[in-house]
Amino acid sequence: MLNCSMFCALQFCSNVVHFFSQKESEDGKTYFVKIHAPWEVLATYADVLKIKAPFRADDILENREMPMGHILPSSTRNRIVYYILYWARFLCFFKEQPINLIRKYYGEKIGLYFAWLGFYTEMLLFAAVVGTICFVYGLLTYEENEWRQKIGGNIVMCPLCDRKCGYWQLSKICNSTWQSHLFDNVATVFFAIFMGIWVTLFLEFWKRRQARLEYEWDLVDFEEEQQKLQLRPEYESKCSKRKLNVITQELEPYLPLTSKCARACLSGATVLFWLTLIIACIVGVIAYRLAVYAAFASIMKDSPTSHLHVVGPYITPQLATSVTASCINFIIIMILNFMYERVAIWITDLEVPKTHLEYENKLTMKMFLFQFVNYYSSCFYVAFFKGKFVGYPGNYAYFFGSLSKLRNEECDPGGCLIELTTQLVVVMTGKQVWGNIQEALVPWLMNWWGSRKARCHPESLYSRWEQDHDLQPFGQLGLFDEYLEMVIQFGFITLFVASFPLAPLLALINNILEVRVDAWKLTTQFRRPVAAKAHCIGAWEEILNAMAALSVVTNAFIVAFTSDMIPRLVYMYAYQPDGEMNMKGYINNSLSVFNISDSLMFHECSCLLNRYRDYRYPSGHEKQYFHTMQFWHILAAKLAFIIIMEHVVFMVKFVVARLISDVPSEVRARVKRERYLVQEYLHNYEVEKLKMQLQKQDHDECTCSPMIYPTMPGHEVLSDRL
Repeated sequence: MLNCSMFCALQFCSNVVHFFSQKESEDGKTYFVKIHAPWEVLATYADVLKIKAPFRADDILENREMPMGHILPSSTRNRIVYYILYWARFLCFFKEQPINLIRKYYGEKIGLYFAWLGFYTEMLLFAAVVGTICFVYGLLTYEENEWRQKIGGNIVMCPLCDRKCGYWQLSKICNSTWQSHLFDNVATVFFAIFMGIWVTLFLEFWKRRQARLEYEWDLVDFEEEQQKLQLRPEYESKCSKRKLNVITQELEPYLPLTSKCARACLSGATVLFWLTLIIACIVGVIAYRLAVYAAFASIMKDSPTSHLHVVGPYITPQLATSVTASCINFIIIMILNFMYERVAIWITDLEVPKTHLEYENKLTMKMFLFQFVNYYSSCFYVAFFKGKFVGYPGNYAYFFGSLSKLRNEECDPGGCLIELTTQLVVVMTGKQVWGNIQEALVPWLMNWWGSRKARCHPESLYSRWEQDHDLQPFGQLGLFDEYLEMVIQFGFITLFVASFPLAPLLALINNILEVRVDAWKLTTQFRRPVAAKAHCIGAWEEILNAMAALSVVTNAFIVAFTSDMIPRLVYMYAYQPDGEMNMKGYINNSLSVFNISDSLMFHECSCLLNRYRDYRYPSGHEKQYFHTMQFWHILAAKLAFIIIMEHVVFMVKFVVARLISDVPSEVRARVKRERYLVQEYLHNYEVEKLKMQLQKQDHDECTCSPMIYPTMPGHEVLSDRL
C-alpha cells in the first residue's frame, strides 16, 4: 500500500498513467514503479518549463502521427516527469494542500473541511508567534517586578482550610508568584485584545477563501433547497400519515403536531438531564478539590519534597490539588464524551428530522452544547467562581452549607490565573494527544484485526478490492467528529487564551500533525466515503461566530477578575503612599489583618494578628471586617475595564468586518460577468430561434397560394413572393 506522501504525489499527477510491478528484492520491500506521461501532460509542462524544441520544415511528417521522441527526447521527458513528481512531493509536506484533487476525489464537503483546516492552521501561525513573544516577555521581565521578589518577611497568613491547615508564611509563595508572572503581566492585556481582533480576521478571511472556492468549484448557484426536499428514509418510515403538498400537489408524509411536541419535550428533558449530569460531575470534582487539599496540606506541611532539587520547591498543596483534579476531570470528560455522542444521536433520531440537512444541523447543535459544557465548565469554574465567594476569617462560606465542613476553595496564593493555566494545559493537551492517538491507532488496530484471516493467504489471493472492502467505513458522522474536535480546540485558544498565551502554539503543533493524520487516515484506513456537495462549512460557521463574540467577554473578565492586573494598577495610580509610579508596598496593601481573639475557630498561634487576601477594615475599626473603599474602587475599575475593553474590541471587530468584504472583488466581478454572458447567450439564442422560425414561416408561405394580408386600415398587400 502506498504511503501518504507517495499517494499525494501520484494524485497530483492525475493525468500521468502509472504501472506498478513488484520484483524480487533482497529486502522484500523494494518496488519498481514505471511512469508513463501522455503527450498532453508533456506538452503542458514543457510550456511551463519553457522548453524549446528544434523544428524545421522537413520535421512535418505526412500521413502518419509524429512520434513523441521526435520533438521531446527521452532526457527532456525525464526532466518533465521529475519536475512533476518533485513539486507534488514538495506540496504534500504542508506547504500547500492539494485541495482541488481532494475535492475531485472525495467531493466538495471533504474538500471544504481540509481547506478550512489548512486555513485555520495558517492563521494560527500568527497567533502562535505573538503568544510566544508575550510569554518570553513575562519570562524576561520577572526581575523588574520588585514587589514580587520582596514578598514575605515575617508575615503570617491565616489557614487556607479548616482543621488540617495551619498558619503559613507569605514568603513561601515566591515560586508561585514567579509562575504566575509568566502569564499575568502587561502583555496579557495586549494579547487578549490581539486575539479578539485575530479571531475576526480569521473568520472574515475564511469567508473570502470560502467564496473563492465556491466560485472555483462551481458552487455559486448551488442551492441547498434540493437537499431540503430530499426526505430521510427514517422520516418516511416513522410517519404513517400523509398530507397534500400544495407545491408539488403530491401526498407526502408528515408528523402530527401532538407527536412532534411529545418528542420535543422528551428530547429537551433528556438534554437537560445530561447537562445536569455534567454539572454534577463538576461539583464532584470541586468537592474532591476541597477534601483533598486539606490532606495534601497536612502531608506537605513538613516539606517532604524539599529533597527534590529541581521541582521540589514548586510542588505545593495547591499545585498538587490542581494537577490531580485536572487529570481526574479530564478522565471524566473522556468518559462522558464517549457517552454523549451516542446520546446526541439518539436524541436527534427521537425528534425525527425531516431531511439530512436538518438532521446534521440538529445533531451539530446538540453535540456542541454537550461538549461545550463538558470541556469548558471546569475552566469557567476556576476562572470566574473559585476564590470569589470565600468570606473572611471567622465568617467563612462553605460549599454545602455550614454542616458540610468543606470551606469554599480559595485561590492559589500566587493567584487564580496560574490555576486556570494548569487546568487549561491539562485538558487541552490531554485532549489533543488522546485525540491523535485515537484517530490514528484505533482504525489501524481494527483494520489489522479485521484482516487477520487474509494474512494467512498468499497475497495473490487477497485482491485489491477485498483489501479496500475490509477497511473501516467512514460513516455519515466521520467529518462531523473532525469538525467538532477542531471547534473545541478553537474554544480553548479563544475563550481562555488570556490565561495561557502558548495555547495557539500548542494548537498549531497539533494541527500540523492533524492534517497529516487525517490525510493518512482517509487514504489508507477508511473506505472511500460517498462524495457530497456543500458550499460552506454549515452550522459550524455560526458556532465559530458565537464563540468569537463570547471570547471577547470571557477574556475581559479573566483579565479583570482572575488576573491581579487591575488591583495592581489601582494601587500604583491611586494608593501608592509615596505618590510614585511603582509597586513598593503593594503586598502589605493587598492584605487585610485579622485578630485571632475575635474567633474561636483558629488554632493557637504565636502571632495575635494574621493576614489574609482581601480589602477589609481591621479589628477595632467601626466597620471592622467590612470592605474598604479601596475594594469598591478596584471593583469599579474592573467593571470599567470590562466595558472599555469589550467596546474597543467589538468596535474594531465591527470595523474590520465592514472593511473586509466577504466575497473578493475579482470573484464578484467574475460571477457578474458570467451571469451577463449567460443572459446574453440566452438572449441571442432566443433571437436566433425566432429568426429560424420566421425563416421557416417564410418558406412555408412560399409554398402556399397567394393571399391578401391586411396591414394598415384601408390597405391590402398582395403577397406574391414567388
